[in-house]
Amino acid sequence: MRVLPDPPFDHFSLVAPLYERFIRPPDVRWLRTLCAFAPHQWLLDVGGGTGRVSQYFRGDVAHVCILDLSVKMLREALTKGGLCAGLGAAERLPFRDGAFERIIAVDSFHHFRDHRRAAQELLRVLAPGGRLVIEEPDVRRFSVKLVALGETLTLMRSRFYPPHALMRFFAAPGVHLTLHESSPNFWLVVDKSA
Repeated sequence: MRVLPDPPFDHFSLVAPLYERFIRPPDVRWLRTLCAFAPHQWLLDVGGGTGRVSQYFRGDVAHVCILDLSVKMLREALTKGGLCAGLGAAERLPFRDGAFERIIAVDSFHHFRDHRRAAQELLRVLAPGGRLVIEEPDVRRFSVKLVALGETLTLMRSRFYPPHALMRFFAAPGVHLTLHESSPNFWLVVDKSA
């Protein structure tokens, strides 16, 4: 397995206590609809940080686990109760094959360091019959281009993809992809065959 270099600086540790004051959660109702949760399911929130999104799904599924690279963001998540937190990277998910019936990655995929490897790992830990929902800013929009430039200037090493480029990472046998677009974001729904 290839060893990924550490980021030059953990930007999120600086903003962890204030993160949710400035970054609001997405449309949770729409995300809930896309995920189509069931009470017995296990949900993984990859790059979930403070739990700003997955905290709303605690009553929809059996277990919610957040995985993130920032210890301080995860500490904030644990203050909410009802969430488990794990330190790790999307490129090396510390879970068995098929461990989660539902996975979300909200506004986080562009922060992953090796997108192809992260996609492989997400598909690996997604259970047969499971669903992955990715929400990303659409870099084709001018406002998102400005955000991307800002993240580049602050050395965040983000890489934004337009929808169809991101979809190519998940194109595999037994995988069905559905794209939903509504400026400035898009949602990629990845269904794995049972």
